[in-house]
Amino acid sequence: MNALPSTQANAWPSKVPEVTLGFWLIKIAATTLGETGGDAVSMSMNLGYLAGTGIFAAIFLAAVIAQVKAKKFHPFLYWATIVATTTVGTTLADFVDRSLGIGYAGGSSILLALLLGSLFAWHRTLGSVSVSTVNSPNAEAFYWVTIMFSQTLGTALGDWTAGAAGLGYTGAALVFGALLAVTAATYCWTRVSRTLLFWIAFILTRPLGAVVGDYLDKPLAAGGLALSRYSASITLFVFIIACILLLRQRAARTMH
Repeated sequence: MNALPSTQANAWPSKVPEVTLGFWLIKIAATTLGETGGDAVSMSMNLGYLAGTGIFAAIFLAAVIAQVKAKKFHPFLYWATIVATTTVGTTLADFVDRSLGIGYAGGSSILLALLLGSLFAWHRTLGSVSVSTVNSPNAEAFYWVTIMFSQTLGTALGDWTAGAAGLGYTGAALVFGALLAVTAATYCWTRVSRTLLFWIAFILTRPLGAVVGDYLDKPLAAGGLALSRYSASITLFVFIIACILLLRQRAARTMH
């Protein structure tokens, strides 16, 4: 067997997956589940956005603690934590935008500032925001906080585009799908920072999932399909489990 290059030999085990096409497929499904699941608790169960945020924040915190304490990469634990970020992102964004009366523009601006602040603090503290450097508890903490803010911002952007901007769910999905296609093309045919492109794609998949989730469960009069939030959530959950089982999930290689 050939010896590993020195950069690979110094790599530490990772608890985050390789970023592949399968990763993005599961990510989009998880963000859609976050929208339908979050709405099921806050709206269908009539618990409200604040109570829903409290419930999902507790689940998110427990999942992150389990993820940080884990000794190696566990696909189901990782994606459960991602789903937790999407559900708390859904209810938190709705609470900020609607219950606090800030509106989509104000809520999106606040959440963008929080996301940029998290990335700045991460870079200032550890020197990089690349997922290839997520190899310590501190890096994992920054990673999950940044993801949570990105999921919340994505929810607000999706609602803003589909609602206030008047594009509707289909139009908003086409817009975010096109932006993701541009990001993918930039990745394939340019040398733009892979770290920058990763975070752009990560943020854009959230509003795409948000508007698809809304399209599935919102009333016909509002431009949706009026599907049950519970049945839509269960279907997405089963799809994610199938993808995790069928699409090989390998830990990414991180560098010391």
